[in-house]
Amino acid sequence: MTYTPNLVGTRLLTITIDSVEWTAQVSNCRITSAAADSDFVSFDDAASGGARQYNLEFTAAQDLQADSLWDQIFSNAGTSVAFVLAPYGVAASATAPTFTGNAIITEPDGDFIGGEANASTTAKMTFDAVWPCTAKPVRDTGA
Repeated sequence: MTYTPNLVGTRLLTITIDSVEWTAQVSNCRITSAAADSDFVSFDDAASGGARQYNLEFTAAQDLQADSLWDQIFSNAGTSVAFVLAPYGVAASATAPTFTGNAIITEPDGDFIGGEANASTTAKMTFDAVWPCTAKPVRDTGA
Protein backbone atom coordinates (compact mmCIF):
# COMPACT_ATOMS: atom_id res chain seq x y z
CA MET A 1 0.00 0.00 0.00
CA THR A 2 1.34 3.42 -0.95
CA TYR A 3 0.51 6.48 1.11
CA THR A 4 -0.65 9.46 -0.97
CA PRO A 5 -0.50 12.75 0.94
CA ASN A 6 -3.34 15.27 0.82
CA LEU A 7 -1.66 18.32 2.33
CA VAL A 8 -3.84 21.12 3.68
CA GLY A 9 -3.66 24.30 1.59
CA THR A 10 -4.13 27.87 2.79
CA ARG A 11 -7.19 28.89 0.74
CA LEU A 12 -9.90 26.25 1.12
CA LEU A 13 -10.72 26.11 4.85
CA THR A 14 -14.34 26.75 5.78
CA ILE A 15 -15.77 27.43 9.23
CA THR A 16 -19.39 26.87 10.20
CA ILE A 17 -20.60 27.99 13.62
CA ASP A 18 -24.11 27.24 14.86
CA SER A 19 -25.09 26.05 11.32
CA VAL A 20 -23.96 29.33 9.65
CA GLU A 21 -20.89 29.42 7.42
CA TRP A 22 -18.64 32.37 8.32
CA THR A 23 -15.77 31.77 5.84
CA ALA A 24 -16.20 35.16 4.13
CA GLN A 25 -15.70 37.03 7.42
CA VAL A 26 -12.87 34.91 8.89
CA SER A 27 -9.23 35.31 7.82
CA ASN A 28 -7.46 33.06 10.31
CA CYS A 29 -8.97 29.97 11.92
CA ARG A 30 -7.54 27.04 13.81
CA ILE A 31 -8.10 24.52 16.56
CA THR A 32 -5.37 24.77 19.18
CA SER A 33 -4.34 22.42 21.95
CA ALA A 34 -2.51 23.08 25.20
CA ALA A 35 -2.02 21.52 28.58
CA ALA A 36 -5.17 22.07 30.65
CA ASP A 37 -4.97 24.02 33.88
CA SER A 38 -6.05 21.83 36.74
CA ASP A 39 -5.82 21.83 40.50
CA PHE A 40 -6.18 18.05 40.43
CA VAL A 41 -4.37 15.67 38.07
CA SER A 42 -5.50 12.06 38.29
CA PHE A 43 -3.07 9.20 37.75
CA ASP A 44 -5.02 8.42 34.57
CA ASP A 45 -4.47 11.99 33.28
CA ALA A 46 -0.79 11.82 34.22
CA ALA A 47 -0.32 8.45 32.50
CA SER A 48 -1.80 9.80 29.26
CA GLY A 49 0.44 12.88 29.31
CA GLY A 50 -1.99 15.20 31.11
CA ALA A 51 -5.37 16.69 30.35
CA ARG A 52 -5.65 18.88 27.24
CA GLN A 53 -7.63 22.06 26.54
CA TYR A 54 -8.75 22.58 22.94
CA ASN A 55 -9.78 25.99 21.60
CA LEU A 56 -11.41 27.28 18.44
CA GLU A 57 -9.41 30.40 17.57
CA PHE A 58 -10.12 32.82 14.75
CA THR A 59 -9.67 36.34 13.42
CA ALA A 60 -12.78 37.91 11.92
CA ALA A 61 -13.77 41.21 10.34
CA GLN A 62 -15.83 43.50 12.52
CA ASP A 63 -19.47 43.63 11.38
CA LEU A 64 -21.50 45.25 14.15
CA GLN A 65 -24.93 44.41 12.70
CA ALA A 66 -27.40 42.07 14.37
CA ASP A 67 -26.91 38.40 13.43
CA SER A 68 -23.23 38.90 12.43
CA LEU A 69 -20.45 36.75 13.88
CA TRP A 70 -19.40 39.76 15.96
CA ASP A 71 -22.97 40.03 17.26
CA GLN A 72 -22.97 36.33 18.20
CA ILE A 73 -20.14 37.14 20.59
CA PHE A 74 -21.55 40.44 21.83
CA SER A 75 -25.02 39.00 22.47
CA ASN A 76 -24.34 35.36 23.39
CA ALA A 77 -21.13 35.16 25.44
CA GLY A 78 -21.19 32.06 27.64
CA THR A 79 -23.35 30.05 25.23
CA SER A 80 -22.15 26.73 23.79
CA VAL A 81 -22.34 26.46 19.99
CA ALA A 82 -21.56 23.67 17.54
CA PHE A 83 -18.84 24.21 14.94
CA VAL A 84 -17.46 22.44 11.88
CA LEU A 85 -13.95 23.22 10.68
CA ALA A 86 -13.37 21.89 7.17
CA PRO A 87 -9.65 22.32 6.31
CA TYR A 88 -10.19 21.08 2.73
CA GLY A 89 -13.38 23.10 2.21
CA VAL A 90 -15.41 20.02 1.26
CA ALA A 91 -17.70 17.51 2.92
CA ALA A 92 -16.02 15.02 5.23
CA SER A 93 -14.30 12.03 3.62
CA ALA A 94 -11.47 9.63 4.40
CA THR A 95 -9.00 11.84 2.50
CA ALA A 96 -10.49 15.19 3.58
CA PRO A 97 -11.76 14.96 7.17
CA THR A 98 -13.63 17.74 8.92
CA PHE A 99 -13.49 18.50 12.63
CA THR A 100 -16.61 19.02 14.70
CA GLY A 101 -17.15 20.14 18.25
CA ASN A 102 -18.80 22.53 20.63
CA ALA A 103 -17.20 25.72 21.90
CA ILE A 104 -18.15 28.31 24.50
CA ILE A 105 -18.60 31.79 23.00
CA THR A 106 -16.15 34.06 24.81
CA GLU A 107 -15.63 37.80 24.41
CA PRO A 108 -12.12 38.59 23.17
CA ASP A 109 -9.34 40.15 25.19
CA GLY A 110 -8.11 43.26 23.41
CA ASP A 111 -9.72 44.92 20.37
CA PHE A 112 -13.41 44.17 19.94
CA ILE A 113 -14.71 47.43 18.44
CA GLY A 114 -12.55 49.72 16.31
CA GLY A 115 -8.85 49.70 15.54
CA GLU A 116 -6.10 51.49 13.62
CA ALA A 117 -6.59 53.78 10.63
CA ASN A 118 -5.51 52.46 7.23
CA ALA A 119 -5.41 54.24 3.84
CA SER A 120 -6.47 51.05 2.03
CA THR A 121 -10.01 51.03 0.66
CA THR A 122 -10.28 47.26 1.26
CA ALA A 123 -8.80 46.98 4.78
CA LYS A 124 -11.19 45.86 7.52
CA MET A 125 -11.08 46.21 11.29
CA THR A 126 -10.80 42.80 12.91
CA PHE A 127 -10.98 41.06 16.26
CA ASP A 128 -9.38 37.87 17.57
CA ALA A 129 -11.48 35.28 19.39
CA VAL A 130 -10.49 32.26 21.47
CA TRP A 131 -13.39 29.95 22.33
CA PRO A 132 -12.70 26.99 24.63
CA CYS A 133 -14.00 23.68 23.29
CA THR A 134 -16.13 21.60 25.64
CA ALA A 135 -14.19 18.45 24.62
CA LYS A 136 -11.59 17.32 22.10
CA PRO A 137 -12.96 17.97 18.59
CA VAL A 138 -14.02 14.91 16.62
CA ARG A 139 -12.41 14.04 13.27
CA ASP A 140 -15.25 13.22 10.86
CA THR A 141 -14.29 11.08 7.86
CA GLY A 142 -17.84 10.84 6.53
CA ALA A 143 -18.06 7.15 7.39
